[in-house]
Amino acid sequence: MWITPEEVLLANALWVSERANPFFILQRRKGHGKGGGITGLLVGTMDVVLDSSARVAPYRILHQTGDSQVFWSIACGSSRKEITQHWEWLEANLLQTLSIFDNDEDITTFVKGKISGIIAEENKSKAALEDEDSGKFREAEQKMRKLFGMPDEEKLVNYYSCSYWKGRVPRQGWLYLSINHICFYSFLLGKEVTLVVQWTDVTRLEKNATLVFPESVRVSTRHTEHYFSMFLNVNDTFKLMEQLATIAMRQLLDNEGFAADRSLPKPCKTLKNVSALKRDLDARAKNERYRALFRLTQDERLDGHTDCTLWTPFAKMHIVGQLFVSNNYICFCSRDEDLCQLIIPLREVSIVEKADSSSVLPCPVSISTKNKMTFLFANLKDRDFLVQRISDFLQRTPDRLWSDGHPLALIGHSVSQSEGRCGYSDAPSVPLSVTLCLKLCGSFFPPQTREKMKEESWSIHFFEFGRGVCMYRTSKTRELVLNGIPESLRGELWLLFSGAKNEMDTHPGYYAELVEQAMGRCTLATEEIERDLHRSMPEHHAFQNEMGIAALRRVLTAYACRNPGIGYCQAMNIVTSVLLLYCTEEEAFWLLVALCERMLPDYYNTRVVGALVDQGVFEELTRECLPLLYEHMQELGVISTISLSWFLTLFLSVMPFDSAVLLVDCFFYEGIKVIFQVALAVLHANMDTLLGCTDEGEAMTILGRYLDNVVNKQTVSPPIPHLHALLTSGNEPPPEIDVFELIKSSYDKFGSLRADDIEQMRFKQRLKVIQSLEDTAKRSVVRAIMTDSAFSIEELEELYVLFKAKHIMSCYWGASSTAAERHDPSLPYLEQYRIDLGQFCQLFGALGTWLCGTHTATLAARLFRLLDGNRDGLVNFKEFVTGLSGMYHGDMTEKLKLLYKLHLPPAQSNHDSLIPSGRHFVVCVSEVKDYKYYLRMWAKEKEPRKETIKDLPRMNQEQFIELCKTLYNMFSEDPLEQELYHAIATVASLLLRIGEVGKRFGNGNGGRKPNGAADAPAAELPRPEKEDPNGGSGPGQSLVCQALAEAQLETPPQQTSDEEVKDDTSVSSYSVVSAGSLQCEDIADDTVLIGCGGDQQRRGSTLDGDWSITFEQVLASMLTEPALVDYFEKKGDIQARMAACKMQRAVERQVSSSSDHELAQLST
Repeated sequence: MWITPEEVLLANALWVSERANPFFILQRRKGHGKGGGITGLLVGTMDVVLDSSARVAPYRILHQTGDSQVFWSIACGSSRKEITQHWEWLEANLLQTLSIFDNDEDITTFVKGKISGIIAEENKSKAALEDEDSGKFREAEQKMRKLFGMPDEEKLVNYYSCSYWKGRVPRQGWLYLSINHICFYSFLLGKEVTLVVQWTDVTRLEKNATLVFPESVRVSTRHTEHYFSMFLNVNDTFKLMEQLATIAMRQLLDNEGFAADRSLPKPCKTLKNVSALKRDLDARAKNERYRALFRLTQDERLDGHTDCTLWTPFAKMHIVGQLFVSNNYICFCSRDEDLCQLIIPLREVSIVEKADSSSVLPCPVSISTKNKMTFLFANLKDRDFLVQRISDFLQRTPDRLWSDGHPLALIGHSVSQSEGRCGYSDAPSVPLSVTLCLKLCGSFFPPQTREKMKEESWSIHFFEFGRGVCMYRTSKTRELVLNGIPESLRGELWLLFSGAKNEMDTHPGYYAELVEQAMGRCTLATEEIERDLHRSMPEHHAFQNEMGIAALRRVLTAYACRNPGIGYCQAMNIVTSVLLLYCTEEEAFWLLVALCERMLPDYYNTRVVGALVDQGVFEELTRECLPLLYEHMQELGVISTISLSWFLTLFLSVMPFDSAVLLVDCFFYEGIKVIFQVALAVLHANMDTLLGCTDEGEAMTILGRYLDNVVNKQTVSPPIPHLHALLTSGNEPPPEIDVFELIKSSYDKFGSLRADDIEQMRFKQRLKVIQSLEDTAKRSVVRAIMTDSAFSIEELEELYVLFKAKHIMSCYWGASSTAAERHDPSLPYLEQYRIDLGQFCQLFGALGTWLCGTHTATLAARLFRLLDGNRDGLVNFKEFVTGLSGMYHGDMTEKLKLLYKLHLPPAQSNHDSLIPSGRHFVVCVSEVKDYKYYLRMWAKEKEPRKETIKDLPRMNQEQFIELCKTLYNMFSEDPLEQELYHAIATVASLLLRIGEVGKRFGNGNGGRKPNGAADAPAAELPRPEKEDPNGGSGPGQSLVCQALAEAQLETPPQQTSDEEVKDDTSVSSYSVVSAGSLQCEDIADDTVLIGCGGDQQRRGSTLDGDWSITFEQVLASMLTEPALVDYFEKKGDIQARMAACKMQRAVERQVSSSSDHELAQLST
C-alpha cells in the first residue's frame, strides 16, 4: 500500500535491493523469501520481538534522486504481487514525467506530493471507524489478518507483547485479541509458533500468579490449556479478555453478534495504539458498572464522572465521592458506598446553578428539584463544563408533565384511559392484599403497635433524608430495611430501590398498551401461563378468586408480549403473585421487568442460565466459607439440588410467606448478595446435622424442615399456611427460627461479601455453565438422531461441532440471513442451529465424497434443496446428517437413489417439492365430503411411509444428461478413471436405448417420432472435464459418442455458412438443456451448451419430451458394470475428512504467512 513518505537514512541495512531505476528502488527484507541464513533468522526474530512493520510488509519501494544519500519510503507490501503492482504503476505513470525535471529537489517534492495525493484519495473511501484508528494500529490489524488468515470482517481490539508457555519454554511474541479470536504469534530463531483459539471455545479464563507462571493468564478450552505471562499490565489485559469472552458466551446463549457502537463520541485526537473497538468496550464496561450501581435501565449511557463532595444536611458535613452524569440522571456515590448514595432524575430537576465559590466551599454547584429539595456539590474540577453538560441533557429531556402530580394519580389516569380498549375495567388500582383484607377480613386484624412504630420510623427517615427517587440512601436506610418494611410502604419502596419507579414514570401508558396487544393472543407462553395461574400461591385468599387470577394473567402475558425472548418461565408466577399483593398491576409489571432484565439476569429464560450460574457461585462460596460442609455436601449432591429453587423464587417457595417477604425487602435494596448470605447462613445453622447425613434425601428433609419453621413474629397479615410445612411436619414440631435473627446472623457471618466479588465469580461460572449446556445440547442431538444414522456417536459429535461452528461464524463473518433469525430457542436442540446454502456448500466441499471439481458447488446446491424440506432456505443438523449418511453409509441402491433424486425437482430447481402424482390431494367440487373423510385422509398422509424405488418419478432426457454430466465429473479424479469412463459409456448407451424403446412402445405409432420432437443429438451427452493431455478428446468421450451413435439418435443438420461453422467450433460438445432449465453456476468453466447464447436453443437440437427412464432401469444398468458397483459400494472415511476440515484454518494461516518462494514450491 502507499504510505506517507518517510525519510530513510540507511537504505540497505537489513534490506536487499531487487529492482532499481534512476528514481526508485524495490527492496525485500532479509530473512523473507529465499535463503537468508543466520542473518535472516536474526532479522525475523528482531522484527517479531520489536513489532516491526517489516514483518507484515516485507517489501518496500524507496525514492532516491541523483547522488543523494537520503531515501524516502513511499510504498510497502505484504506480497510480491502487491508491491509489483505499485512498481509497475510508478514506471508507467511517473518515470517519463520525472525525466523532464532538472532539479532533484523538485523531483522529490513532486513525488512526495503525488504519493500524498493518492493516500488522501484512498482515505476518502475508508469507513469512519477505520479513520479513528491510528496508523500503527491499522498496521497491527493488517498483520493479524495476514498471520492468521482472517477475513476483513475480523476486527482487532488490542494487541500485547507477552510470552506464551509452550511446555516449560516461554516464547516471546504478540497476543492479538479480536472480537472472535485470541491469537498468538512468535518467531524466534526460525521457530514459529502460531495459536488461534475461538472465544466460543473458552471454558475457563483465570488470572493467577505462581512461581512457574508469574502474573499469568490461563485460557482453557475443552481439550487444552494455554498460559500467557510477562504482560506490561496484566489487569487491563485480563479485563479485556473477560469482556470478549462474555460477548462470546452471549453469542452461544442468544446468538447476538457483536455490534459496534456507532454513536460513541469521537476522541478529540487519535489515541495511539487504541482502537475504536477498545474504546467502545471500555465505555460499555463503565456503563454496565454505572447501571448496576444505581439500578438504572439498559439504555442509560454514562457521559462522564468526576470527584467531588456532597453536602449532607442530615449529617451536617461534606462527603467525598464521585458525581456521575448520564443522559437522564445525575448520581452520586460516596467513597464508602454505605455512607451515602443519591439518584437525581433529570425530569425532576428544576434549577442547576453555580453557587458562590469560597475557600471553604470551592467551585460549588447547586441542583434543585421540583419537590423542593436542593443538593450542593463542591470541589468540582471543571465546574463550567459540568454545568454545560447538565444543561445540554436537560434540554434533551422530554416533556416532564407527568411528574407534576403524584405518580399514582397518573398511573390510574393512564389505565382508566385505556379501560375501554384493554377490557379490564375491574382491575384494582390498589394492591390485592389491601383489597382482599378489606373484603374478607374487615377489621379482624387491627394494626399492631410494632407495625405502627415501623411506619413512624420511616416517616422520620423521609423527613430527614427525603422521600421518592431523590432520597438520600445511607446506612440508616439499610437498618430500616433489615428491620422490615411496613406493609403500607412495601410497594412504594420496592419500586424505589429496584429502579422500577424511574422506568414506570418515563413510560406512561406502556403497560396498558401491552395488555391490549396481548389480549386474545395464543402462544406457547400464554398456554404455560394459563396452566400455572392456579398454582400461584393457592393458599393465599387473593388468588382464590377470579379477580386475583385475572390480574396475575394480565401482568404475565404483558411481560411475555414485551420480552418474547423470555416469554414465560416457571417461578415467574410465584414472584409476580407476591408483587401483586403489595403493588398495583402496573407497578408489579415494572418490578417484574426490573427482576428479569436487571436484578436477576438470565434467570427466567428457557435454560435458567442465570440461576445455574448463581448456583455455581453458591457452591464456590460454600467451598470458601464452609469448606468442611462443602466436601460432604458435594458427596451427597445436595447443593445443586437445593439452591436452584431457593434462587429462582427468592425463598418464596420454600419458606413461609411472611418470612420470605422480608428477604424480598432486603433483596430489592441490597441485590443478590442477600440471597447468598441467607443461603450460607441456613447451611451454617444446620452444619452439625448435615455432616451426619448419609444420603441426599435426609439432607433435603433437614433443610426443608428448617426453612418451614422460619417465622416472622412481627407480621400483621392474616396467617397463611405453608403447604410444604404441612406435608413435611413430623410428630414433634421443630423449634421456630426468627427470620430477623436469621437475617442478622447472615450479615454478621457473611456480610463481607461484595457485589464486585459476586460478579467476578459469575463470570467464571457463566463460562462453565454455558459450555456445559452446549455439551448437553450436543449429547441430546446425538442421542436423537443416532438411531436414524449409521455414523458412530463420536462421529456425530464431531459433525455437530463443525456444523455449529458454521452457524456461529455467520454471527460475525456475514451471511445471507443473520444467525439470530435462524436460532429459535423454543425449538428442540435438534433444530435450533441451522445453516444457509453458502455454509452448506463449504461443509459439503470439505466433508462430501462426491466431489466434482468445479461442478461440486452445483451438486451441493441440489442436495441442499433436496434436504430443505420446509423450503425456508435453511438446513438443520438432522437434515445435514441425513444427506451425509446417504453418501457415506448407504449401499449402492441408496447412493444411486440419492444421486437420482439430485437430478429431479426440487433438487434440480427451486420449484416446490416433487410429490408423486398418486399422492396429490384432489378435491372435487361437485362431491361434498364429510369431516371424517378429511380426517382419514389427513391421518393417512401423516403415517410414516418408507419410500421405495417404485415411488421415484421417471427421469426425462434433460435430467438424464445432467446425471451423466455429474457422473463424469465425479470420476475425473478417481484412480480408476478410465475404467469408470468405459463403464458409464456402456451404461449410458444401454439407458438411451431403453428410453427409445419405452418411447416407441408408449407412443404406439410404430416407432415414429411425434411431430415437433427430435431426439437428442450425439453431441448432447457430456464428456469429462479432464481432457487428453495431447490436446485431443480422451477415450471416454469417443466411447460416449460411439454409444450415442449406436443408439441411433438423430443428429442436428450440418451448418453451411462459415460463420455458423465458426460458432459451432467455439463450443464443446457437452450437453443440451432446455431453455432456462439450468443456471449458469451448474456448468463448469470448460462446459458450454450446444446452442446459441442466451435462452434460445439451437435449431435441430431440441430435447425429446417423450423419452424417459425409471430408477429401476438405471439401477439394473449400473449393476452390470463391476467398476461402477465397486465405486458406489466403497465406504468413505468421514474421520479423515473431518480432521482435514479442522486443519483447514491452520493450513490457511500457514499459506498466508509463507514466502513467495514457498508458495511457488507448493504450486508446483
